[in-house]
Amino acid sequence: MLGTSDEKVAEAAEGLYRQLRGERADVLLDDRDERPGVKFRDVELIGIPYRITVGARGLADGTVEVTTRATGETQSVPVAEAVEHVRKLLTAAA
Repeated sequence: MLGTSDEKVAEAAEGLYRQLRGERADVLLDDRDERPGVKFRDVELIGIPYRITVGARGLADGTVEVTTRATGETQSVPVAEAVEHVRKLLTAAA
């Protein structure tokens, strides 16, 4: 999540986190007070296959960004469809 002090961003990120955990997905919520570049670097170092970026600009449009590590492709996905989108990615990868 980008902008840890923004309540809307935190709420949206935590909501997605809970929904994905409910889907039995392994999820890491990075709520550290770090710059985005630091967080993105750490995601790469850990090897997390899909990154959901929740930020104020995207939320203003009703979207989050979903990035696939293997291809580097980033898609803007409506917040309401993000869990289903990730579910499909995980199912296709299995």
